[in-house]
Amino acid sequence: MPASQKRPSWQKKRTVQTVRKRQSRGKIYLVAAIIIILTIGVGLYVYVSSQASSSLPPVVYAKLNTSDGTIEVELYYNATPKTVANFVSLANSGFYTNLVWHRISKVDPFVIQTGDPNTKDGIGNNTNWGSGGSPQTVPLEIVSSLHNYAGYLGMARGMDLNSGSSQFYINMADNTDLDTGYTVFGKVITGMSAATAIWNTPTYSSEQPTTLVFLTSVTISDNP
Repeated sequence: MPASQKRPSWQKKRTVQTVRKRQSRGKIYLVAAIIIILTIGVGLYVYVSSQASSSLPPVVYAKLNTSDGTIEVELYYNATPKTVANFVSLANSGFYTNLVWHRISKVDPFVIQTGDPNTKDGIGNNTNWGSGGSPQTVPLEIVSSLHNYAGYLGMARGMDLNSGSSQFYINMADNTDLDTGYTVFGKVITGMSAATAIWNTPTYSSEQPTTLVFLTSVTISDNP
């Protein structure tokens, strides 16, 4: 190119600066777009999750089908939403199919307890029974109007107050000393005779039944 047609150095600098500005703006736009997409995604997830939870009525009903008969319960979603939502989710997934009532306690506290996946089909090492749970946990939900009276359901847990998972118990007597440490989330409305039959099953010193009794399934409904 003839010298007279060469681009001035200041024009070259301006061109480079323009390109760099455009590249910088492009990066800013890209980051902004990613942030917007993530924000929308998180918002959508929260909305869908809240809709799924809010779809539950104030009281949910469940049939605990057992080898000794059916126990019908009402679950207090309004009072203990996280515990009930977790229970309903596990029941609908088939988690509670063929689990042993692994704890039948005839001394204080008087309870029957199930919900441990280690007991599925009554096989496996029974020294592990009572130590299993589901992957998710729920926090302690104490409601002053709900007590561990006979016939009420409570959420079992480990040492951590917020370690409730899948195991639950039915009070076979008034166990109000449990009130401040365990979430009470439901009550037997019919079929207490089936619960009593399970409780009357002979047990070993470990409180495990000598003859296995099963929670065969749990079905959820909006009506009793």
